[in-house]
This record gives sequence, structure tokens and C-alpha cells, in this order.
Amino acid sequence: MIAVRTADDLPEIRSGQGVHDHDSQRWPAPAGAAVILLTIWPLFALICLGFGLARAGFPSREFWPAAERINYMVLFPALLFSSLATAPVRDAGMLRLGGAAVATLLVAALALMLARRVWPSPARRFGPALQGVVRFNTYLGFAVVTALAGPEGLSRAAVYLAIAVPLVNVLSILALTERGGATGLRLLGAVLRNPLILACLGGIAMAFSGLGLPFGSDALLRLMAQASLPLGLLCVGAALQPATLRQDLRAVAATSVLRLLVMPALALGVAPLFGLSAAETMILVIFSALPVAPTAYVLTRQLGGDGPFMAAIITGQTFLAALTLPLVLSVLERM
Repeated sequence: MIAVRTADDLPEIRSGQGVHDHDSQRWPAPAGAAVILLTIWPLFALICLGFGLARAGFPSREFWPAAERINYMVLFPALLFSSLATAPVRDAGMLRLGGAAVATLLVAALALMLARRVWPSPARRFGPALQGVVRFNTYLGFAVVTALAGPEGLSRAAVYLAIAVPLVNVLSILALTERGGATGLRLLGAVLRNPLILACLGGIAMAFSGLGLPFGSDALLRLMAQASLPLGLLCVGAALQPATLRQDLRAVAATSVLRLLVMPALALGVAPLFGLSAAETMILVIFSALPVAPTAYVLTRQLGGDGPFMAAIITGQTFLAALTLPLVLSVLERM
């Protein structure tokens, strides 16, 4: 059973108390399908607004890549760092959530690799397909968790990202590289250059140190974090390329079904094996039901993959997620 938990509804979140009550097994009140839709539609409205603004050339063509870069390099890492710096990383529930995240992603990747033996595919095509199944839109994920679970859910989501983002990047690089082409140093370099991974490592180190966020740095990071999610969702919309959907429709459809429906079903199956609470299960399922991130297109182009195919997967999944994500959350709410 999941429920909406927002700062307006709960005095203890507004006052900063009770944010890290990680022993609770469920949220305080049920969230019906109507409430889920009302909570999620503004997020997809921002994506549509970004799409419309970019197609209108406003404010300029040069603005959107620059906005995406500053968000990816500065604002979103600030959100991750601040969420992890105060997270109870020694909590056993966090370890269980991390283990479930790894299991879900590895099972999916292994299934795709086995399928590749039956239906051979070059790395330039297999890489986008694998990313379309295991990679997720972090901006949308954090926005959904914030809307549904409030600050209490953010620390869980940050821990999920700290585990999943490095693993997804390694799997993506391996899939986009022909056998024997991905060396250990190349993988390590790519992972350590990722600002999200660096932010996660820094936030976890700060959490273990017990220092928190001293000297008012929490206020600075909070301001940066507040700008990240709206800007990120606008940039997601700006990056969509509907024209790419005219080709590879069957492959895009298959990848979208696997990502948006099969992956959350897999997450629901994995959750009880790790003894996840209702709140932890919600985080696992949400991030398993998200569309692929637009940053997958950049990595695909850098490593010589099929860029138009990757762009079509990103666009198709983002549009379809407006329908499938509320459906998945409604099913989860009834369990």
C-alpha cells in the first residue's frame, strides 16, 4: 500500500521532524488512482512545456543544451549530495534496497544478453536496446518520489541512485562496446567522470562522517536542488525527437514494453526476496517503471551506437510513461 505524503499534509515534514523514520512499513494514508494522477500530471506537463518551448525556438536553440549541462553537472549533483549527506546510510533497510536494485538490474541485463545469443545484434544496436531497458530518467524519478513521498522518500531514492547509477553506466558501456573493447581502466574512467556518481560518493562519505551539512551549506544546496527538478523535466521535453519514431517501431515498442511494464513487474517480484518494506518497494518499483534518460543518447553517440534508434526509444518511452506510470502506481497501491 502506498500513499501520498507531502509537506502540506504532514506537519512533521514541514517542521523537519520525522523525516527519517525508516522503521515505518507503510505510508500514513492510501493514495487512490485519482490522487496519483493529480500528483503526477504536473510533472508530465512540465515535460510537454519543455517540448513546446524547444520546438518554438524559445528562448534559443543554444539554451537547452546549456541548461541540460548545468543541471547535469551542477544542480542535480547538489540534490543527490544533499539527500545522501543526511541519509541514514547505516540503516539495514537501505542495504536491502541497494541489494534489490542490483538484483533487478542484473537479472534484466542477463536476460537481454541471453536473448542476444538467440537473436544476434551488433553493439551499436544492442547498446541502445539494453539502455532502453535498464537505464532510467533520474529527474522524473526524483520528481515522482518527491510528489508521492515527500522528503522521507528522497533519502531512499538517493541511496537507490548511489547504487544503480554506477551499475547502469557500466552495463551501458559494456553493451555499446564490441567484445574485448571495454577495458577496466576505460570503464573506471567513464564511471569516475560521471558527476552524478561523484555526488553520490561524496554524499555517502559525508553521511558516514556524521558531519551533516555544516556552516549553512544545507541552505545553499537546498536552493540549488529546488532548481534542479523543474529545469530537468523541461530539458527532458526539449530533448524529445518525435520524427525518430517513424523508424524501428517494432523494436521501440518491444523495448518500451520491457522497460515500462516488465521491469516494474520484475521489481515487484524481487522486493519480497529482500524483505523490502512498502516504502522501499515503492522506490524500487518507481525507478523500474521510469522511461529511459535522455543522457543515454549522448553516451550512445560517444561510443558509436545507433543514435536515431536511441532517440526513438527515449521519445517513445517518455510519451508512453505518461500512461503506464500511473497504471503501475495504481496497481502497487492496491497490493
